[in-house]
Amino acid sequence: MISSDIIAQSNELKAKDLNVDYQNLGEQLARRNVDIENICSKVAQYGVAIPSWGVGTGGTRFARFPGVGEPRHIFDKLDDCGVIQQLAKATPAVSLHIPWDDVPAADLISKSEEVGLKFDAMNSNTFQDQDGQNHSYKFGSLSHTDKACRQQAIEHNLACIELGRAIGSKALTVWVGDGSNFPGQVNFTRQFERYLDSAKSIYKALPDDWRLLTEHKMYEPAFYSTVVQDWGTNYLISKELGEKAFCLVDLGHHAPNVNIEMIVARLIQFGKLGGFHFNDSKYGDDDLDTGSIDPYRLFLVFNELVDAEDKPDFNPMHMLDQSHNVTDPIESLMASAMEVQRAYAQALLVDRKALEDAQANNDALMASNILKSAFRTDVEPILATARVNNAGAINPIAAYRASGYRNKVAGERPVVSGAGGGIV
Repeated sequence: MISSDIIAQSNELKAKDLNVDYQNLGEQLARRNVDIENICSKVAQYGVAIPSWGVGTGGTRFARFPGVGEPRHIFDKLDDCGVIQQLAKATPAVSLHIPWDDVPAADLISKSEEVGLKFDAMNSNTFQDQDGQNHSYKFGSLSHTDKACRQQAIEHNLACIELGRAIGSKALTVWVGDGSNFPGQVNFTRQFERYLDSAKSIYKALPDDWRLLTEHKMYEPAFYSTVVQDWGTNYLISKELGEKAFCLVDLGHHAPNVNIEMIVARLIQFGKLGGFHFNDSKYGDDDLDTGSIDPYRLFLVFNELVDAEDKPDFNPMHMLDQSHNVTDPIESLMASAMEVQRAYAQALLVDRKALEDAQANNDALMASNILKSAFRTDVEPILATARVNNAGAINPIAAYRASGYRNKVAGERPVVSGAGGGIV
């Protein structure tokens, strides 16, 4: 991992300027009756989980261009995730994907303790065939017409739960690529009935303190229809399954221009918001770095989350889900985690009382300006101070580059072939 001396040296160069910026921002916020120390404390306690697959170089349907020093297996992935947490102090947990990360629980626990991480939600994979499996998922998994194929997919999810129990996870995320590519290819109703029956079998195996998070997606890999195509269908699934079932919102899984923050508000209102996959998009499920395209939308999502913070038992899971095709994945994940923290800090600055008054008086312009005032506030001094208070780096990316970590692991990890396409 990164030497503490390198972090200290990097921080020393920027500490004086940070102190001045933090003091100046504190004075500005005080005039708005905001305690900067309170905001900084909340930001320091906030964390978003890293996807284990995110530290590898992604790809498209056309090609993949591997980067140097790519992780070979879950242990390399955990090393990289540990570096991200060491520097940015915003990613205390890792979300595993099975079977990609399927190794003995004892080995996972030992490695996670070594790099200072915990485990977040487990992710099952029935959207691609694995070596040695008996039945193909080409035409579906949990909703397949073949009962044996459905049972195979169910058993895979049950295995994910068992591994997750052993390593301290508390949730299972299920996303399926099931759907159709041609009109008439499937009977929509019967297909959905098969999915629900399979999901119920998985739900019954959940430990009492676990959650089942189902994920909707408008299209891809099935382009005519998908089984869980939108938040409404996802909500129906959660109601059908029971109180431990919740909806997971991936920011890229909606049609362009959909009001995602309103979807978040609806799911909060009816107690079915289970968590997020944070990313960004220009056209669809682009899996771009969080906050790289529409940071205001990310802020508006967090505005709804902060507004509901005091609700009983409100604790949605937060995770990044990105594909890094042209950047160093470690840098992208650090930058994205900090953008999520930024949106959270900005949402904490919203004058809730003034916003409620403006809404009650139908003062549209004032309500909008109240939100924009919080969004336009440069909260970087808060984020950097929170990192320093947690023994992280003032500028994580600069410290990472100064460490030479990527070149070091490049000498230890063999070069990966770039042949073939496929999104990682």
